[in-house]
Amino acid sequence: MKHMNLSKWSIQIGKVMGIPIKLHITFLIILPIFVLVFANNPAPFGFSGVESTTLQYVFGGLASVALFSCVILHELGHSYVAIKNRVRIRSITLMLFGGVASMEEIPRNPKIESKIAMAGPGVSLMLAVIFALSYLLVAPVLGSDAPIPILLFLLGVLNVFLGIFNLLPAFPMDGGRLLRAYMATRMSYINATRNAVYVGKMFAFAMVIFGLMILHPLLILIGFFIYIGASEEGKATEIAMTLDGIKVSDIMTRSVISVSPTMTVSKLVDLMFKEKHMGYPVVDEVRKNVKGIVTFSDVQKIPRERRDITSIEDIMTSDVLSIAPDDDAFTALKMISQRGVGRLLVMENGAIAGIVSKTDLIRSIQLLRE
Repeated sequence: MKHMNLSKWSIQIGKVMGIPIKLHITFLIILPIFVLVFANNPAPFGFSGVESTTLQYVFGGLASVALFSCVILHELGHSYVAIKNRVRIRSITLMLFGGVASMEEIPRNPKIESKIAMAGPGVSLMLAVIFALSYLLVAPVLGSDAPIPILLFLLGVLNVFLGIFNLLPAFPMDGGRLLRAYMATRMSYINATRNAVYVGKMFAFAMVIFGLMILHPLLILIGFFIYIGASEEGKATEIAMTLDGIKVSDIMTRSVISVSPTMTVSKLVDLMFKEKHMGYPVVDEVRKNVKGIVTFSDVQKIPRERRDITSIEDIMTSDVLSIAPDDDAFTALKMISQRGVGRLLVMENGAIAGIVSKTDLIRSIQLLRE
């Protein structure tokens, strides 16, 4: 469970509870490796003892798909509790080291964060019990060395590992979130986050050192990703707390220069040079409605020799992202980051009230921190 954007390099394969389920490119790299490991490991952690080579790889594939299905269920556990507590889930992404449920924002209520954090490991441990009971029913009939009992035993053990491993107090893993929620009842939320990030980084550092000592590349990579994840979420929380209580209206530029859709690109370049702004709303001169937005990156796509004969209407972006003046500044920052844009129009009662850019937000963060 994390608070991050993983849409780049991901493909959607379906929806559950209205939540897009995506595969990250790293998942496509790790899946064949799991198939090979399960197919060639001896029982009870693999199928190398199965007589047919074809069946070894068939059950290796089934085990791999079932494992990552369990990872999805783990993340759906987080997501279900989050939705019940009015926290929106953008997507669930399967990647190299498991699943990530991307939330709009992490709840600052320690009780809610604890419930969401516990839900995933709870699902994994429940699945472990189901697989263990199934194994106890099937193994006496088919034999413990048969493929199906091996599959059930393997999935039971892996779900125990998945549940317990995620409870380690290594922020931003589930255990790290539980640690932060506990500390947040005894200190400020920002200090609880800083302490949880520190503990998470220490766990990650220890994991990397141990991985180097035993020459285990997977441990090194997991430690590295935990360290990066802790650092990123720590920064995101600091920014959110810095912008806490700040509205878009407090930082937006109110005097907005708009341009006509019929203006040529060359004239737009002159305007940009004069006003030193890199983005402008495009407003219909007659109806006075916003038709789009045009930025310097749009201009760069047009060769110099064609700028006199190309109008803004031909290069503008019609899909205009907007925000209200009373919205939180952090909401604006999230929209800009998630959509990869440089600015948002601030709209009020169908009219342009201002414009807020990434530069405005960064400058505000810097000033508020001083």
